[in-house]
Order: sequence, then structure tokens, then C-alpha cells
Amino acid sequence: MIQRERIADNVYSFQSDLYAQVTAGAVVGPNWAVLIDTLALPEETLAIRDFIEQELNVPVRYIINTHSHADHAWGNCFFPGSTIIAHPLCRQLLDTKGRGSLDELRKNNIAFRNVKIVLPQMTFSEGEFNLRVGKKTLTLFPLPGHSPDNVAVLVEEDRVLFAGDAAMPLPYIVDGNIDDLTTSLKKIGRMGLENIVQGHGDIVLRGEIDNFIKENLNYLSNIRKVVRKASRRKYPQEVLEEATVESCGKSRVLIGGLAAELHKRNLRALYRQLFGEPPVAPEEEDEYYEEEEEEEEE
Repeated sequence: MIQRERIADNVYSFQSDLYAQVTAGAVVGPNWAVLIDTLALPEETLAIRDFIEQELNVPVRYIINTHSHADHAWGNCFFPGSTIIAHPLCRQLLDTKGRGSLDELRKNNIAFRNVKIVLPQMTFSEGEFNLRVGKKTLTLFPLPGHSPDNVAVLVEEDRVLFAGDAAMPLPYIVDGNIDDLTTSLKKIGRMGLENIVQGHGDIVLRGEIDNFIKENLNYLSNIRKVVRKASRRKYPQEVLEEATVESCGKSRVLIGGLAAELHKRNLRALYRQLFGEPPVAPEEEDEYYEEEEEEEEE
């Protein structure tokens, strides 16, 4: 159900086998543990809880939500008594969008009937937030781009970065900002890391980090070029549809085969972000004129 990997002494990562290779992490001290994100499905988060509480025999005292998205934060409710730390925007988004989305999901999926939104009790928005776990120092800091509320967690002694969705096999900006993500990726590349735990996908090892950063920055540059080219055409959506994930430097098999669909969403979202409206397709223009003609006949 989940893959577990020990990255360093008392530092673990967990990856879902069921949803988009989403990840979580844990840093374990002698008396208590810090959980970094939860997973998408309740049974996966409960499996992490069982491992920490039963096999490692310590409670989870703190949960760090890297951002508000369901696959990273909806499992807060399975750790009653834990203190949750996040960006203030994460708290706000969970309280608004999160509640509405969960209500809708409950109607069609009984697996979420016991899930409740639990809001972060501690928040920070600037600078760094430090937490000591046994002999480990965790440094939390904002790392926006995928979303405005994304924060990262650096295990200082091991140079392991839990980056949230600022690091993904395919950068995803639908809820974020391409310029912020570009800045964040460059920052990651300068940190002298041993490992990057991505929000989705496999751990990026030290020898792979430079190429990982280069490829993701190249992809962001390519989709920006595509969107600008599309803006000069009568039907921008046609240009966006021609630009495949492969032509922009990535593979469609990434993130459990979701990369091609996420790429399409990136292009449309970036077009809207840059030009303030969705890209027009020929059929959409036809529908517009048909509606005008109907109004004139009336």
C-alpha cells in the first residue's frame, strides 16, 4: 500500500502506491516524532501512524503540512493531540476550499466518511521556523510556486529537504505561480543537499539534483514559450494542444502516468495567469457567435 524508505538515521519517507506517488515523511526522536504531510487515502495515513506508534514506539507530536492540498493535509485528523504547523494560507485554504471539497468527496466515496478537516494551530509566513527533534534540527521556510502556501522542511544535519510540491517530477503550477516556482527551484539548487523528497515521486539523490533542477527549469521555460506563442494566434488553444509534454522536455509516464494531463492543465492555467482569460478554441468562438445570433433573433 505504501513504500517506506529510511533516508538517514531516524529520517523516513513514505510513498503512496495508490495515488500519484504522493509522499510524506517523518523525523523521529527518542520520545516523539514529527510527521511531514499525510497521504491521500485514509488507510495509507493510518499505515504511517501504525509504523511510527507501534514499530518505532513513539507518538506523533507535530505534523507539518507543506501545503493545503488534500493529498498532503487531510490526514491531520488521524493524529488527535498533535500540533499542526503550516503557512497561514494553508490554514485559510483548508478552512475554505478544503471543507467544501471534502463535503463533495464524502457524497461519492465512503472511504472519506471519517475524515475531518483539522486546521493548523501554529503558522508562520516569513523567515524560518526551527524545530528540534532529538539530535535533528528541522528548519521550515516558505517555498512557493506550486502553491502560495507551500513550505519546505530541511533536516539540517543530513541535508535532506522535504520540498512539498515545489519539487515534483513534472512542475505543476495550476494553483501557483511560474515565477515563484522558478525562484524556488533555483534556491533548492543552491542548498547543497544530499536528498530531495519530492511531493510526488521518488527521492532525488545528490548526484541527480543538478540535472533535476535543470530539467524542471527548462520545462517551465518551454511552457512559457508555448503560451506566449499561443497568445499571438487567433485560436490559442490549438497551439497549446499541439505542445505535448514530451516536446516540452518531460515524459508522460511521470507521476503514475498523470504527466500528460497535468501538462495540459499547466498550459491552460499559465495562459490564464499571463493573459487574464482562458485560451480560445475554434469551437468556442463558434458557440459565442451562435449565442449572439440567438439573442438577436429573440
